[in-house]
Amino acid sequence: MKHSAWHDLIKKELPEGYFAQINRFMDTVYAQGVIYPPREKVFNAIQTTALEDVKVVIIGQDPYHGPNQAQGLSFSVPEQVPAPPSLQNILQELADDIGQKKSHDLTSWARQGVLLLNASLTVPEHQANAHAGGIWEPFTDAVIKVVNQKETPVVFILWGGFARKKKQIITNPIHYIIESSHPSPLSAYRGFFGSKPFSKTNAFLESKGLKAIDWLK
Repeated sequence: MKHSAWHDLIKKELPEGYFAQINRFMDTVYAQGVIYPPREKVFNAIQTTALEDVKVVIIGQDPYHGPNQAQGLSFSVPEQVPAPPSLQNILQELADDIGQKKSHDLTSWARQGVLLLNASLTVPEHQANAHAGGIWEPFTDAVIKVVNQKETPVVFILWGGFARKKKQIITNPIHYIIESSHPSPLSAYRGFFGSKPFSKTNAFLESKGLKAIDWLK
C-alpha cells in the first residue's frame, strides 16, 4: 500500500503489526489460487481517491468473483466487461434519477471523491464472500472511521443490510447517510429503485458549499 494520509491514519486505528498481517495473508492466498482483484489493485479505492478529496462513500460487500471483473472499486467493472446485474440496476436508478451514464466503469466517480469501498478487499474465483469475516473488515472499518473523522461533510451511501450495519461507526453528525435496499435483482424492487441517491447526494453537497458529483461522467 502506498504511503499516504490514508496509511498513517488507518494505522492508528489498527493493532500493531496489522499491515504485516495483511501482507502475509495476501502472500498466502495469491500463491494458492486465482484471487480477485489483481493484487496491484487490492487497494485501488484508497489509491484512486485521496482522503482529502472524499465527499461520498459507497460501501460494497466484496469484489466481483468472475474473470476480469474486479478492479478494486466497489460495484465497478472495466468498460470492456459486461456490467453485472447489481451494476446494471445502479445505472438504471441513475438514469431515472439524473440521466444516462455512458460508461459502466465507475473510476470517474472515484476520481471525483467517491470512495468506492468494499468491506472485504479480496475474493477467490467463483467464491463470493469467501474472505469475509477475516482479515479485511478491521482494515476497511478503519477506513470508514478515518473518513468519519473528517471535518468536512461526507455522504455515506449504504445499500443493503450488510452496508447498513456500518452506520454504527458513522458517528460524526456533520455527515449524511443515505440508505436503501441493495441494488441486487433480489432486492432492488424493495426500496432501491426510486430512492434517488445520486440527486440526494448532490443536493446535500451543494447545500454545504461543496461541488456536486458529475455522476454521468
